[in-house]
Amino acid sequence: MSMGPTPCDEVTEVVCLESDLQDGQMKEVEVNHHKILLVRNEGKFSAVGGLCTHYGAPLIKGALVGNRVRCPWHGACFNTTTGDIEEYPGLDSLPTYKVKVEAGKVYVTADKQKLTKRVKEMSCRVPGVCHTVLLIGGGPASLQCAETLRQNNYRGRIIMVTKDEQLPLDKTKLSKAMNIEVEKILLRPSDFLQQHGIEVWKEKEVVSVNTEAKTVAFNDGTSQHYDQLLISTGARARAMQCPGAEMENVKLLESYKDAAGIYQMSMGKKAVIIGTSFIGMEVAAYLSDKAASVAVVGKSKFPYQFSLGPDIGKMTMKMLEEKNVKFYMSSGVAEMRGVNGRVKEIVLQNGDVLPADVVIVGIGVIPNSDFLKGSIVEVDSRNAVVVDKFMRTNIPDVFAAGDVASFPLSIREDKRVQIGHWQLAQAHGRVAALNMLNKQTELNSVPFFWTVLLGKSIRYTGYGEGYTDIVFKGNVEERKFLAFYIKGDEVVAAASLNFDPAVSKVAEIIATGKKITKSQAESEDLSWLQLP
Repeated sequence: MSMGPTPCDEVTEVVCLESDLQDGQMKEVEVNHHKILLVRNEGKFSAVGGLCTHYGAPLIKGALVGNRVRCPWHGACFNTTTGDIEEYPGLDSLPTYKVKVEAGKVYVTADKQKLTKRVKEMSCRVPGVCHTVLLIGGGPASLQCAETLRQNNYRGRIIMVTKDEQLPLDKTKLSKAMNIEVEKILLRPSDFLQQHGIEVWKEKEVVSVNTEAKTVAFNDGTSQHYDQLLISTGARARAMQCPGAEMENVKLLESYKDAAGIYQMSMGKKAVIIGTSFIGMEVAAYLSDKAASVAVVGKSKFPYQFSLGPDIGKMTMKMLEEKNVKFYMSSGVAEMRGVNGRVKEIVLQNGDVLPADVVIVGIGVIPNSDFLKGSIVEVDSRNAVVVDKFMRTNIPDVFAAGDVASFPLSIREDKRVQIGHWQLAQAHGRVAALNMLNKQTELNSVPFFWTVLLGKSIRYTGYGEGYTDIVFKGNVEERKFLAFYIKGDEVVAAASLNFDPAVSKVAEIIATGKKITKSQAESEDLSWLQLP
């Protein structure tokens, strides 16, 4: 039996005066070298770990609303009373610290052991419990589903099936740091998964699902019975459809192996990137000081023209051009020419010819749902699996989550959407798990996304599709701005660069159900955002 900390393992210090913090304020304090976030809410003080459990951002720079703090970098949210993670990315919660107020002074007690993260208590499999949850896919939705089941005392069998060679990875890193060691991006080590009874079957692909018999068949001829099923197979990169596209140095970025291969093939060579998607642009930025040359071919006039808008697109283009990346915009590929099965040059539709040693294609994604053909699981016209706000498909005991799912977005009157954000995949996995356990929970997450170019992060929250207007604060050309995306009279999304924690503040306002009006966005006075 493990004992709690004894008084000699603890250090108590005065961190401030009671009068130093008003309601709704936070302060970073240090006790015994622990960075601690002290919060005052409704007259009560609480203290939690001061660093986000995702990538270690200082939460003091985040957005505090009530008893919840949102990370300024990637939007993870933590309850400032319990320390529990309430919104993603990240898997772990914050440690909590004892606080007492005496004679106008605030005391915080910390263990001598330095913890920056706290893993929620989890059960494990109990022999004799004959119930199996099968998770198809090895991404964040599956992992979050598995962990949420165990956090809620599920004691049956959990099997995660992935076609990948690795355990679940932080795939957001693959386009930003392509030569990273695999151990550094594992979401959980194998002993953690074993300890909590989460089986992972690698290099195994599902070929069909029989929802009546509750069985799944695999490419190796085996099958597995389930009691409840999660379809979280993600989306695959769309392949090029032009002469020569099948040659061996034409690459898609989907796995760790792909990233490592692209990195090796590009060092000191001529790299051509097709598509100005978020992945394409991140790869171009990453290779800009590693390849001999980098060229980017895009259909629109500017990168991100329809998602972030032409002004931000133009700015990102200039950032990369300063690093000698060449852009060939308003253009497409007519054919790829090569020798001995390897591309040597790319012919554009306007006749331009680009030399190429490696070609990386980033032109969008397709949901991985082909294995459902012949089943009665409903998919939409784009082949995404249709779910309700409880992540349930049209078949009892079959759920779907992540990039493969088409789901109702609560902040847009339940409009059916398919959004490939890491944070949403995790939120989907959690909601699916709770509903598997009959703990009725609706999906209410506000989408949050980030992209990194040359060490600079653009953050984005909301759902901007169909926006009619963009209102800028700051200056896009100076690369310090906040953009509000307007539809009708309402702010439906926001993006920023070097303007933290504005996007996290906007996300929290949207999360509370409040509308941000066009006139608020246009106003010179941004005090409603309560930026520091």
